[in-house]
Amino acid sequence: MERLLFPGDPQFWYETLRSFGHIAYGGADFGEVVATSRRITEGDYGSWHDEWLTTADRLAGEAAQALAAGHPVSARDGFLRASNYYRSAEFFLHGHPCDPRHEHAYERSVDCFRSAAALFSPRIEPVQIPYEGTTLPGYLYRADTLGEPHPTVVMHNGFDGTAEEMHFFGAMAGVERGYTVLVFDGPGQPGPLHREGLVFRPDWENVVGPVLDFAMKLPEVDSRRVALLGNSMGGLLAPRAAAFDHRLSAVVALDGVYDLGPAVTNLLPGERSETERRLRADSDPEFDALLDRLTTENPVLRWAINHGMYVMGAATPRAFGAAYLDYHLRDGIASQIRCPALICDAAEDLFFGGQARQLYDDLTCPKTFLEFTAEEGADAHCQAGAQRLALARIYDWLDDTLAATRDSVRALAD
Repeated sequence: MERLLFPGDPQFWYETLRSFGHIAYGGADFGEVVATSRRITEGDYGSWHDEWLTTADRLAGEAAQALAAGHPVSARDGFLRASNYYRSAEFFLHGHPCDPRHEHAYERSVDCFRSAAALFSPRIEPVQIPYEGTTLPGYLYRADTLGEPHPTVVMHNGFDGTAEEMHFFGAMAGVERGYTVLVFDGPGQPGPLHREGLVFRPDWENVVGPVLDFAMKLPEVDSRRVALLGNSMGGLLAPRAAAFDHRLSAVVALDGVYDLGPAVTNLLPGERSETERRLRADSDPEFDALLDRLTTENPVLRWAINHGMYVMGAATPRAFGAAYLDYHLRDGIASQIRCPALICDAAEDLFFGGQARQLYDDLTCPKTFLEFTAEEGADAHCQAGAQRLALARIYDWLDDTLAATRDSVRALAD
């Protein structure tokens, strides 16, 4: 998609498009995004933070006034947009994890989301999911107040998104269609990372397992019809979990990711094995200098390395690249998935071009490939900017897939 703003910085443009996309489920307003973006200096992380924080603060203040004056719908809508804008404000600050601006904007994002959540009907309930001696934060969305089981989607974000953002990336779309939805942040994602310093782990099945244990006990969950949806890098993590936890009735990769390694190994010509050796070496000043130069030249890589060191717990850019090598679905992992899989693909994916097809081709389970195009305005990573379109197709597939599961269970019972 043509860059309508920030023409010289594809990462700034993508993050702006991301907020444009969240308009579909109440996470932004067009004029607010444009007006804020026009105040930002392209490529300046401080400017990005300051302007989004200004917009978020204004909206949060107006929402609080609306609530005090007895206008709950206006308050809910204002808090929801403020939450997304606070999320955006701290997005580029992760190269300096101790920066107090980072923590402040994140906490304000969560606070505003929870203020909005309390004003939905049914109320969106914050939950704490037991996990390895601690808990993972999340939200339970109910389709109604009857307390009866519904088909369920468990979902999580990816490399840089929050549980709160999944409201726009699939949770509300599920509620509209009668699904129970359970959203969570896993290790490496904002809640556990901010609170306890828990970084990403490649064996994501050991994260999803406790979440499914929790979900299966909820009266609103039909344990025979539970799907898992992973967004962005979650398009690798969710299939990884599905390969080892066969309680799932379906898995959705939004979008499909097969192997994170090439994002780093493709920086050098030659054999991948040699690049991997250099990434894992105790010392390689030449490679370190290359990463420093590329980070200066490439806005996407600059952000990815800054953020990646933070979420992977890596001390150096090269250590981050080495950590990335452990995240893949090669070596027979993808072929262990048994449940039906929907692999989404964006024609002009900024980060993982071609990987959705690789994942799809390696699957042996019932599978569907869903490509989104520029003609549809849906060619960006995770269909940012076309969320109503994308989620309609995804949930239509889930409707049909989980209905078939229900019918199979009934047939066996008869």
